[in-house]
Amino acid sequence: MAYDDELAGRLRDLLAEEPAAAGLELTEKKMFGGLGFMVGGHMAVAASGQGGLMVRVDPAEGAELVATTPAYPMEMRGRTMSGWLRVDLADLATDEALGTWVRRGASYVAGLPPKSPGR
Repeated sequence: MAYDDELAGRLRDLLAEEPAAAGLELTEKKMFGGLGFMVGGHMAVAASGQGGLMVRVDPAEGAELVATTPAYPMEMRGRTMSGWLRVDLADLATDEALGTWVRRGASYVAGLPPKSPGR
């Protein structure tokens, strides 16, 4: 399954100004059948090739977000990925709902140390 082009467009629109305001570069990268949106070299969110959204969060907040939102832990090859959540497309119907996750992912990675060149 390929990523959802409409979701990717919505992500692009929501991220258009946020990273630049923080002095960070926004890039897109196709990976794992999806389209990742990198802020300052770190993937913040992605239109997943399995459908819906992947979002990077503070690992210390992951369990609480799973308990209080429609998000659920991201699994890759049978392993739960700490600091990554998935949100189904049905739970992202409004720009407000999607924007909440986009801001969460972008603000988390904006606080991470810069990626070294070549990575």
